[in-house]
Amino acid sequence: MKGTCSRQPDITPDLLLRAYSIGLFPMADSADDPDLFWVEPELRGIIPLDEFHISKSLTKTIRRAPFDIRYDTAFEAVMEGCAAPALDRPTTWINRRIRSLYTALHDMGYAHSVEAWDGDELVGGLYGVSLGAAFFGESMFSRRTDASKICLVHLVERLRQNGFRLLDTQFTTEHLKNFGAIDVPKARYVKMLERAIDSPHLPF
Repeated sequence: MKGTCSRQPDITPDLLLRAYSIGLFPMADSADDPDLFWVEPELRGIIPLDEFHISKSLTKTIRRAPFDIRYDTAFEAVMEGCAAPALDRPTTWINRRIRSLYTALHDMGYAHSVEAWDGDELVGGLYGVSLGAAFFGESMFSRRTDASKICLVHLVERLRQNGFRLLDTQFTTEHLKNFGAIDVPKARYVKMLERAIDSPHLPF
């Protein structure tokens, strides 16, 4: 379920965190559209952290350590990469307002990035929001083969190590299903979210 509202000047970082805590997140129709709307899917995509898995070929690639993986060193650049057009994604929903809100959440310690670097070049990454023991994945991008996949693997390892209970992907795609992503009904998701949010806010 989603509702549209014209220009959302009243959305603040604090309101955004409250929305995440009850299962809502904002999107825009396009990068050029200044308006935002709230989204609350009837089926919510998650990756169960204890069921995450990767292919043998990706495992071999990770062992070669083709990229330097860093955290929270270039959050705005990761958002810019996620917002940029790509061959498989000519347009995105990340508009200027989205960038501003999530950069503010990053400054507050609630939004984080996982980054793949090749020397001094950012070649892939992902970003999302952490709240309690939940991490809400927002978007990812790749400029090198497997860069975003490797970032996802490192994200899951970090979440497991730090005791997170929920990895929310918002929706499932065939790409994410290869890692174990599943759809859960809204009612079940809300219960999972409540348990994760009731936890003390965990370090990322």
